[in-house]
Amino acid sequence: MINRIIPACVAGALFLTFGTVSNAQDVPDHPRVNEINQRLDNQQGRIQQGLRSGTMTGRQAARDERHDANVARRESVDEAKHGGHLTKAEQNHLNRSLNRNSGRIYRQKH
Repeated sequence: MINRIIPACVAGALFLTFGTVSNAQDVPDHPRVNEINQRLDNQQGRIQQGLRSGTMTGRQAARDERHDANVARRESVDEAKHGGHLTKAEQNHLNRSLNRNSGRIYRQKH
């Protein structure tokens, strides 16, 4: 029981410290940015569902949230370079990272 409580507390503390991974709001007419933000939100929901159902440990969730937070930081840096836009190459690079994270989440939950 303790083995489940401590990692869950760590994950909760990380969640409270960093908030949701994607605090950015959708930017009208910027489909690349909106797509990345939507994927980050979806993965955050999948992680939370995995914690609630018990198919993921707090440690696994914290690691997945760190990976998604890294993608969100890289997205912010890329957007800052181009006035709130992402280039196609940047979008592809972020999507590859999100695909790896998504696969990891799937394997942990099944």
